[in-house]
Amino acid sequence: MGRIGIGINNEFVRHEDKSFEWAVEKAAELGYEYVEPMVHWGRELLSEAGYFHSVSMLDDPYRVRRICDKAGIKLSSLSSHTPLCKPEISCEYLKQAIRFAAECGAPVVNTDEGPKPAWTTEHEDHVLMRYVLKESAALAEERGILIGLEPHQQYSKNPDGLDKIYELVDSPAIGINFDTGNSYLSGHDPIQWLEHVVGRLVHLHAKDISIAQSQNQRGKVTGTPLGCACGEGVIDWKAVIEVCKKAPQDIVMSVECGSVQQAQQSLRYLKAFL
Repeated sequence: MGRIGIGINNEFVRHEDKSFEWAVEKAAELGYEYVEPMVHWGRELLSEAGYFHSVSMLDDPYRVRRICDKAGIKLSSLSSHTPLCKPEISCEYLKQAIRFAAECGAPVVNTDEGPKPAWTTEHEDHVLMRYVLKESAALAEERGILIGLEPHQQYSKNPDGLDKIYELVDSPAIGINFDTGNSYLSGHDPIQWLEHVVGRLVHLHAKDISIAQSQNQRGKVTGTPLGCACGEGVIDWKAVIEVCKKAPQDIVMSVECGSVQQAQQSLRYLKAFL
């Protein structure tokens, strides 16, 4: 059984209009042990100007390592979501994220199947996903990086669908990045689903769902980018932690919320159970 740590996805500063460096320093100031940066390809204006937290994979990965070391915080993973059903986007993106993770010191890269092409069949989509995961797993295995598949889109919105994607490629590099909020919104019991995947768990998105969002969206969506503060919604965090304790390796619960205040509240609430 592994140790449980608490981290924060850098999306908590999305509306602060601040840089990656600011996000890491704020996470450390709040008392988080881990951060989960978001990475992108190419260059875009807001992050280059210091108004957005995402990091370009054209940057030096050691930039990420240096900033985290300076702040005294560790990396739990990279938020590297890319549509696995679209290999013209995802194949080279995910492979680059794996190389970037290996250099910056992130043990996991998280992704999902993404929105599918409008014209492909379900069978074709799974062939396309297998191609991307097979190519990516080869790089990940050699570098000791884990790929976390997240329940988030049209095929992973239920346990059987996520299992089918996981089983496309037999590789020790492929595991599950479970998302408590997405699983709940898709209409399932997150605790039962987490129990089902805990032996394959490599990372967890700690996302709570407010009662209002639950009433408006449960069963109608497959996921949501951000949740409310942990403890203010519908997720049973004590039960989540008890299941995570059964995981065969260390697990970071990476909080996904929408503000600095929610991040502070989430950490205070989750630490009480640990």
